[in-house]
Amino acid sequence: MTAPEARKNLGTEDTSRPGLSVVIPSWNTQELTLACLRSLFDVDHQVDLEVIVVDNGSHDGSPDAIAAAFPQVVLIRNAKNEYYSKACNQGAAVATKRALCMLNSDTVVTAGALRTMLDYLDANPSCGGVAPRLDNPDGSIQPICRRFPTLFDVLVDQFDPDWDVAKAHKRWAAMSEFDHLSARDVEQPPGTCMVMRRAEFEALGGFDENMPLFYSDVDLCLRIWKSGQSIRFLPDARIFHVGSASVVRHPLWRAEFMQNQVLYFRKHAGKPAAAAVRGLILASALNTGARTVLGRRGWSGKTQIVRQLVKATRRAMG
Repeated sequence: MTAPEARKNLGTEDTSRPGLSVVIPSWNTQELTLACLRSLFDVDHQVDLEVIVVDNGSHDGSPDAIAAAFPQVVLIRNAKNEYYSKACNQGAAVATKRALCMLNSDTVVTAGALRTMLDYLDANPSCGGVAPRLDNPDGSIQPICRRFPTLFDVLVDQFDPDWDVAKAHKRWAAMSEFDHLSARDVEQPPGTCMVMRRAEFEALGGFDENMPLFYSDVDLCLRIWKSGQSIRFLPDARIFHVGSASVVRHPLWRAEFMQNQVLYFRKHAGKPAAAAVRGLILASALNTGARTVLGRRGWSGKTQIVRQLVKATRRAMG
């Protein structure tokens, strides 16, 4: 199904079931995406389901395989990789149901998960987003919720100091006290899966495309909280998650991460905070470069590492 055809169906929601548009950005994850779609269509999730896949210029045959196996999917074919934020916004723009679920392609949705999240959202008007429990393929829990990042997080990330205060902060930031087995409000679940009301997603402006790959989910969560609404984590809604299936294939993912990090701090903490983040990134790069040059590695290896470091740092600094 094409996006225009989906728009023609606007207003035809099955009133006996809550409507949900699932938006799946996909980039070269054919088998994982197909498995994700099977988990959506092979089980009755007790929702009026619309599935939108936004393919980001995959070259592994994903779009044709999806169209052949699941003709009911609304498939958007991008000519190139538009990255996570824009792809999600593209999918949301053609969605016709009253609620949205942003879902990564490397997931398998279990029975009842979608309805559990929708029911909570319907029963709690002050809630702006609902996130599920994420499990590894072996069934173990992924401790995925975090507190919003601070400048100290950037310092710890860049230098990983062996300080007691740094270790304590890492535990605090990662919500290590939370076992992810009970329901509670959380600041920042990952962008792997979250359910929102479509009208509220649109009112917030969707994902910030200035942060194309990283931190846009953090940014959206912060804007939800700033709007006066909360985000709820529900352990009874379970989804299996492989993790970083597309991201790790990006050749400069770490540089992209740091660049988006700078943009996030500039947006929410101002130019001085962004300058501080840049300073920490540069100091870390200089430290790594110096240790590389002074190390025992051969000169050709040193040259390659330093060139990669310079390239990544330039990109991260914007």
